[in-house]
Amino acid sequence: MLTPSQRVAWLRLLRTDNVGPVTFRQLLNRFGSAEAAIEALPGLLKRTGKPLRITTQSQAEDEIAGLERYGARLVATGEPAFPELLDHIPAPPPLITMAGGENLDWQRTVGIVGARNASSAGIKMTRLLAADLGERGYTIVSGLARGIDTAAHQASLSTGTIAVLAGGFDQIYPAENIPLAHDILDNGGALLTEMPLGWEPRARDFPRRNRLVSGLSLGIAVVEAAKRSGSLITARLALEQNRDVFAVPGSPLDPRAEGGNSLIQQGAKLITNAQDIIEALGSADPARSALFDPPWTPDSGPETEPPGDDERSRLLAALSATPVEIDELIRQSSLTAAAMQMLLLELDLAGQIEWSSGQLVALKYS
Repeated sequence: MLTPSQRVAWLRLLRTDNVGPVTFRQLLNRFGSAEAAIEALPGLLKRTGKPLRITTQSQAEDEIAGLERYGARLVATGEPAFPELLDHIPAPPPLITMAGGENLDWQRTVGIVGARNASSAGIKMTRLLAADLGERGYTIVSGLARGIDTAAHQASLSTGTIAVLAGGFDQIYPAENIPLAHDILDNGGALLTEMPLGWEPRARDFPRRNRLVSGLSLGIAVVEAAKRSGSLITARLALEQNRDVFAVPGSPLDPRAEGGNSLIQQGAKLITNAQDIIEALGSADPARSALFDPPWTPDSGPETEPPGDDERSRLLAALSATPVEIDELIRQSSLTAAAMQMLLLELDLAGQIEWSSGQLVALKYS
């Protein structure tokens, strides 16, 4: 458990410019604590010449106080209330904001996603799936969007549902689902987000939300989805996280069925009822053993001399807009692992690189 002062420091570090889940862990591994990392940030950026806005103590304390007024709480990875399944995804959030959910089963979870402009048949199918799964002891996870998400939450209110928000706890989107969010809490469900209080969701925040929807779920069921849609992004993320992907087949004449039918062609499990999902989740799957590896904990490494300009140039020459694994970068640049870590930290804090699934890195072009 974090102490109150550690929680404030973690929040300060995580809310600092260009510090995401990957960079947060690198900083803690390098410096041993959030407090030490915050002190080291200005020095890390000296050579890049990039300004950095570091969240202040009072700003972090104000956010925590604001969350408490909403009945929400900050939960850190490794704490008992942190959802265990989230600990085993690439780049899990170090801190999440949660409300409710104290009596939910966070281990038996199924995500249900689909089209916002869902058909009446899609809505009916979603309600059947969510209700049946709930009655069999599964908690339903979705993103509180219009259409399929809304139907999934509504049908599982009495059995337990988790809504993952794309924005801050006080910026529920769409606004028409604010009453549904209250209903979820009133019925013992949970609301969850990794975004700051006051954060209004933007287009790029929804895929980030989707990785939590899939990360909280043992499997993802896609009911209706267009060929290019957020639901297919969720399905892709689920595969990267070693989760099962299910899809309800639909008419080839309906564009809303293109995505689900395509997933089935690519190997997703075709489902027509909740029992299909339950049987698939109940079968042995060695790939899912990765979900139960020990969670990450900070590990401070030995101090090393900061890398020089020559090493930085070699790394930049090896980077491109195409994501590449860190081990491959080390081979191409002949840098040590310690030098690579420091240089990636500097470039990340300067906003010059971006991460894909927490494992691949690419040069960011503006």
